[in-house]
Amino acid sequence: MPLKRRKFERPLGQLRYKKIVFIAAEGQKTEPSYFNQFNRQGSLVRVSCLKNSHSSPSNVLKNMKDYLRNESLRADDEAWLVVDRDSWTDEQLRCLHEWSQKRDNYHLALSNPRFEYWLLLHFENGKRVTTPQECSNRLRKYLPEYDKSIDPKKTTSERINSAIQRAKQRDNSPCTDWPRTFGSTVYRLVENILKTSNTA
Repeated sequence: MPLKRRKFERPLGQLRYKKIVFIAAEGQKTEPSYFNQFNRQGSLVRVSCLKNSHSSPSNVLKNMKDYLRNESLRADDEAWLVVDRDSWTDEQLRCLHEWSQKRDNYHLALSNPRFEYWLLLHFENGKRVTTPQECSNRLRKYLPEYDKSIDPKKTTSERINSAIQRAKQRDNSPCTDWPRTFGSTVYRLVENILKTSNTA
């Protein structure tokens, strides 16, 4: 009587080897467009931008909390809130900062006055920018077609590294919560992504 062969079946589910950086941001277009460029083939990190339909610090935080209730956050994963200073009150931003202090892998990245300032640092030092409108106008000198989406060809690795260095220079001594003047702590998030991506 011939032996009956057992059918080989892979176990259900899929092992996850990559570190995941979860990002909840105010912007529905600019921030996802920018951060998705780090999802390169072979990278050891995956960036996941959560969808957000309402722009306010409280909604960004709620979006992240809701997501984390259903998604298991491993010890080496990170959860980042990415918001603009805009006209939000200190109290509104303090709630986000307090949340970011609850766990080592919870973080807050804030751009003052808005995310476009972080983009501007890819091209120049951002000095003498005094208003949000001036920030946008200066950015369009380098990205004339800018309309809330980012062409990855314009944010090369060299420019990203330059933006990190310029943001660090402005964040000296490093703030413990968020920049009170023009600046951006998004560099901390990007630096973390790059460190993991470059790990062999």
